[in-house]
Amino acid sequence: MKNTTFKLSPLAKAFAMSTAVALSSQAFAQEDTEVKEKDVEKIEVTGSLGSLPGQDVESVFGFGKSILETPRSASTISQEQMERFNVSDIDELVAFAPGTFTQSFFGVAGSLDVRGTPGETYFRGVKRLDNPGNYPTPIGASSRIDIVRGPASPIYGPSKIGGYLNFNPKSARASGGQYLDAPTGALSYTTGSWDKSILTAEVGGPTSVAGKEMGYYIYGELENSDSYYDNTQTDQTVLQASFNIDVTDNLRFEFGGMYHDYDGNQVAGWNRLTQELVDDGTYITGTAQPLDTDGDGQISHEEYAAVNIAGESFFYVPASSFTDDEATALMQLENVGTTTLSGNQVLVAPDDQLGNEAITLYFDTIYYTDNWEIRNQLFYDAYDNINENAYGFSQFHDSWVVEDKLIFATEYENDGLLAQFQFSPSVRYTDFEHGDDFTFEYFNRRDLTMPSSALDRRLLSTRSGKNYDNYDVGNYLDLGIAAMTDLTWDWGLNLVLGLRYDTIDIESTSRTDLLLGATGDETPEYAEETVDGWSWNASLSYEFEFGLIPYVTAAEQATLVAGQGAEIGVSQLGDGSAFDTSELLEFGIKGSLLEDTLYFALSSFEQERTDFNAQNTVTNNTTNNKGTEFELRWVVNDNLVVSAGYTNIKVINLTALENGNQFGFLGAEDLVNLEDPSLIFGGNVIGLNLIGEGFNNTDGRKAGIPENIYTLTATYDFQNGYAANVSVVDVEEVASGFSAAVTLPAYTLVNAGLSYQAEDWSFNLTVKNLTDERYFRSNFPDLFGSQIVLPELPRHFNAKVTYSF
Repeated sequence: MKNTTFKLSPLAKAFAMSTAVALSSQAFAQEDTEVKEKDVEKIEVTGSLGSLPGQDVESVFGFGKSILETPRSASTISQEQMERFNVSDIDELVAFAPGTFTQSFFGVAGSLDVRGTPGETYFRGVKRLDNPGNYPTPIGASSRIDIVRGPASPIYGPSKIGGYLNFNPKSARASGGQYLDAPTGALSYTTGSWDKSILTAEVGGPTSVAGKEMGYYIYGELENSDSYYDNTQTDQTVLQASFNIDVTDNLRFEFGGMYHDYDGNQVAGWNRLTQELVDDGTYITGTAQPLDTDGDGQISHEEYAAVNIAGESFFYVPASSFTDDEATALMQLENVGTTTLSGNQVLVAPDDQLGNEAITLYFDTIYYTDNWEIRNQLFYDAYDNINENAYGFSQFHDSWVVEDKLIFATEYENDGLLAQFQFSPSVRYTDFEHGDDFTFEYFNRRDLTMPSSALDRRLLSTRSGKNYDNYDVGNYLDLGIAAMTDLTWDWGLNLVLGLRYDTIDIESTSRTDLLLGATGDETPEYAEETVDGWSWNASLSYEFEFGLIPYVTAAEQATLVAGQGAEIGVSQLGDGSAFDTSELLEFGIKGSLLEDTLYFALSSFEQERTDFNAQNTVTNNTTNNKGTEFELRWVVNDNLVVSAGYTNIKVINLTALENGNQFGFLGAEDLVNLEDPSLIFGGNVIGLNLIGEGFNNTDGRKAGIPENIYTLTATYDFQNGYAANVSVVDVEEVASGFSAAVTLPAYTLVNAGLSYQAEDWSFNLTVKNLTDERYFRSNFPDLFGSQIVLPELPRHFNAKVTYSF
């Protein structure tokens, strides 16, 4: 039996605030209650579900162009789509946006992989702190999610070139610039498999403050859910508030924020990976030999260092050089056998934790003159993160960023030309404190058929306060200036040009007194560096009268190369590895046909990008990404809406290809001259996987990203309150790790649902993985993909009931 307890105090505060504002809104409408009840229009999810790209989406270039008109590969997912298909995390967005398949970051849906590389997250067009897997990004508080493939606008600052997600919070200001007509809100409760339990409440409407028109929207979410995976749970609170106020006819304020408190854990998945384990679940059992010499129930760094469980030569080049004779006595398992492993039996200990408290605030000031819009965006984002895993990894971040961006925008028309201009100086300051601990990270010592014990549980640096691999404290200040223009001629030609310059002062201090092997008397190591660079974007498109818009985009993007906690280490400074330039070339064609009921987009791209990985002997790896993306959305009639997508992508690790090898944690299938894998699972074999003829990876292909993905969604509204939906994602087989020694099978994932909409309430039932497909996702593939893999969820259901008022 499970007792579900909600911490209602944060939500109670939100309701108290929203109730006070709602009551004051009575002065905004003087009609009697009966008239108001007749005039308030009930919101119904019908028609296109906001799926067609006719809406202005300023998150791409900031010129208010629709997705159709924007000369870039981009998709938008409306709140109505997310509700109809019961989308619960960002990994499910792959069904609606090509190019967004995501590898597992230890089971945490922090950010999407876009075009085969980790994407960034923006909030109302301003970049948040990096979140590859610090916490699952909440999407329930969004009115729309924009997915842009390729770099952000130069106005937005240095960004990663692969792409980004832009979250638009629920707001009282509609797209036409008008406030809601009357207070409105909803209560919902979601239940489902594995004791899923989510309560949400939201309220918004018009009011007035000091005689000024004002709109508000407040959203709260509480979750207390178990999980399919052993020793895993989710407890989180999300509070979000948005306010808009017209001070004068020329001056408006938009302000608000989000608070997100998350308590869960990462899921490494299955260890002791072999092809047989993937194919039929056959798992090698056996206990590791004890190393806890002082009997405190955990293995310290010192106890690990006192023995050799990493092989006679420690570092193997190539991987095939490891043989049975290389295995030391302490690497070998005892009581060896085999069993069939279930997908819920994963590498998580009861006291593993991933905790994150995030606070996001914004205050926009918008001033209009006869010819100019002047917008000042003040933005703050912070997180306090702790990540602890018994198998030997711990990490913390305490980081924050504040950005102030001033945008001057104007436009004029002359002789058939609409010319729009933007000019933007900005300042962005990031402060970080970050530590991680990964030496003696042993995935395979734990037998997953047994609980975690002193045989595998390591003393973590976040608990002992020492033996970190990196402990960095510092900051960086980015001063930038950007300009963009959008030139549209009435005969169909459009030209978008952007230019940006950034200079960034970086300071970083390594707490060497807290690092592995330190005595405590070391003097911290300090470094500083100033880097600078240019970014530019050029797009050319032409709109034919019959509805087709071909385009070409070229971009070069300066990128700050930071880590998982927004940190920049001392080792990155002085050699230029903290700052790099990425490139993109994209061709595409878009169209709106059948009286604007059918939209399609086809693009082909090539990009080059640098990523950071602290646990890699090669700190920064550069990849070349080539691919094709196709998207179709069709409102067939008032009943039927369909969409389809296709992604073809190939990601090549250029750094590994140039070196002829890639560092990694070597798995049993990598060691082709090892006859008995049980000889190594008590230890850890590391080394280099070679690339080229005669090896599984012949061309430096990045693991975990399928080359071909097909998607299809459909929803049918019966016009009597009932609606049905189905989504299909078909994924090609893919290598689990860089060596390509283990192949994850192809799969077809089917989700289906039925919903009912009454006057004041609605119900949605969704069955996910309807066919109970057995499938996997690669877990941090280039480094750990040969040792661990994540088995995905079997068939399960979500049911949501909503009351609207």
